[in-house]
Amino acid sequence: MSSVSEGRFMSSSVPSITPVPRRTTLLTGDGVRIEAVYTPCTAGSGPGGSGASGGTAVVLAHGFTGAVDRPALLRAAAVFAQRAAVITFSFRGHGRSGGRSTVGDREVLDLAAAVAWARSLGHRRIVTVGFSMGGSVVLRHAALYTAPEAGEFFAEEERAPGTERVERRTGAHMAHEGRTQAHPGAYGIAARDAHTDAVVAVSAPARWYYRGTAPMRRLHWVVTRPTGRLVGRYGFRTRIHREDWNPVPLSPVEAVPLITAPLLLVHGDRDPYFPVDHPRMLAAAAGDGAELWLERGMGHAENAADEGLLARIADWTESA
Repeated sequence: MSSVSEGRFMSSSVPSITPVPRRTTLLTGDGVRIEAVYTPCTAGSGPGGSGASGGTAVVLAHGFTGAVDRPALLRAAAVFAQRAAVITFSFRGHGRSGGRSTVGDREVLDLAAAVAWARSLGHRRIVTVGFSMGGSVVLRHAALYTAPEAGEFFAEEERAPGTERVERRTGAHMAHEGRTQAHPGAYGIAARDAHTDAVVAVSAPARWYYRGTAPMRRLHWVVTRPTGRLVGRYGFRTRIHREDWNPVPLSPVEAVPLITAPLLLVHGDRDPYFPVDHPRMLAAAAGDGAELWLERGMGHAENAADEGLLARIADWTESA
């Protein structure tokens, strides 16, 4: 769930002459202020080009200890911006955003605010792409926020095909609302505005509390111990909530069967945080509803995703 200590960043060959990004502050459903950046599509941005908004926007969700101004996320945003508009943001407790990190729980509200902002700017199609912790967030977000025509959160009295899936989503959403104390009036966020049309999870965990690797044991120390949280705050500029999850949120592997949008799972076979049983577990839970890419030689999350892989993912988001 971390973007820490992944080695040197990949270099970028993306042209530096791009449209000027637009910065803003979003208000989440539970009242947390989130810094966000909108980068227009750079395709056709030169003389006589179009570069217009209104089509697809890609919302990028970073890993734990990441932020909008970190080099790995900037590089990813530059690649995706060659094909679509891009929104990046800092999760709560990260960067200049307010609040404290809940390491994937209430962060769903941060993503919902970013997606709703994209729709308010006129984009008709939204793709969410998350890395590590952000990968778990995009999976849970896609399960909790669905398009109105997909049944959203309302179970019909008559048990039509798919009713069980809608009822499971309804229960998950009610638990989510109770835990986060979200109020849809903030920033005008409603489920119909915050849903995604396609989902990409890169280096995402399948289950919570995984401690099977040394990096994850270190991460749990940072999150759960007072001294660790001091290291997180002053060493990694990440402010971490001191309370345990109560109740435990819907896990990624529980969320995946509830996703109705096209889903791509990407994972490196040299991921030092989560071994390949995690993406395989997610793919098995999704059944025929997901595509799995196991990338040879890849490490973890946005820091390990080279420009070629990012371009392939961007191509998938266009065709999904």
